Amino acid sequence: MDLDLKGKHALVCGGSDGIGRATAQELALLGADVTLLARREEALREVAAALPKQGAQQHGWIAADVSETDSMRAQVETLANGKPVHILVNNTGGPPGGPAHLAQAAAFLEAFNKHLVANQTLVQAVLPGMRAAAWGRIVNVISTSVKEPIPGLGVSNTVRGAVASWAKTLSRELAPMGITVNNLLPGFTDTARITQLVRDRAQASGESEASVADGMRRLVPLGRFARPEEIGGVIAFLCSPAAGYINGVSLAVDGGRTYSI
Repeated sequence: MDLDLKGKHALVCGGSDGIGRATAQELALLGADVTLLARREEALREVAAALPKQGAQQHGWIAADVSETDSMRAQVETLANGKPVHILVNNTGGPPGGPAHLAQAAAFLEAFNKHLVANQTLVQAVLPGMRAAAWGRIVNVISTSVKEPIPGLGVSNTVRGAVASWAKTLSRELAPMGITVNNLLPGFTDTARITQLVRDRAQASGESEASVADGMRRLVPLGRFARPEEIGGVIAFLCSPAAGYINGVSLAVDGGRTYSI
């Protein structure tokens, strides 16, 4: 199986922690040069320094806020002009919880900007390098809510669905250029995001956080939360040469939690 990414340059969003950090680690292990993108420069510097290196591999970072799209675009275009990006992993923390009917319009607009608009901005910034190489991988980390909406995540459910439709459209447009576009749908994963969701649900229900977390685990046939590296490994596979004929899919990695096929 060809998993070799030597000579490829990956831009991983949300790379300072959680799924993004685990993905960067897996891509580096496959030989890719990795540039991390997130807001916290100090954390980015530490993660980049800890990524595995073999031979001429070089890793770096960009401190940027995905909600400030003009600034982010300028930084990524500067990076891509000097070192073309072949792999883009769009990964951004989810919106706050709450029912859809209580959410303010501003919450939908903010989430739409941080997810779909930011993703579109990044794709346009790195696309020239992918087209020149006639090779590219775009993976969007979304949510299983694109298959089954998750109660209490009204804004997230709405925006994630929009990103999935955008990605499916993009996959058909970019495939003739040798570029694949896929979505990774993580289930409950042991990251800061799940910690916040557990805390929010505990506050809303009056249950203890331990009880809420146990209840969430019982929804998963495997009986546990995913480890970030289990999600990162699948993303890295989708970015590899071996996954060259996988295009336009939304792949759930959720321990069997979703009921839909």
